[in-house]
Amino acid sequence: MANDITPAELKERLAQEPDLIVIDVREPYEYAEQNIGALNIPLGALPTRLDDLEDYKDQEVVVHCRSGARSASAKAFLEQQGFKNVRNLTGGILAYNA
Repeated sequence: MANDITPAELKERLAQEPDLIVIDVREPYEYAEQNIGALNIPLGALPTRLDDLEDYKDQEVVVHCRSGARSASAKAFLEQQGFKNVRNLTGGILAYNA
């Protein structure tokens, strides 16, 4: 999809910009098993956590999940809420770790 981010690009960006906004939309138990230091907000909780993300509306935000499906939904939802630059990690954490 347009404006998505590849695992290689995300790794490079995180090395250069440790404060890049990355949101992991997996469930807490998935996040506990393995994470890349992202903010954990499960997809189902996104609507109730929008206030926590308000400061990021005009910044680049990367969303990821296990394979890319839930984060694609998160990207669409955030864009509907007025977020200007949301990028989905293609292939999710599975591709990131491959």
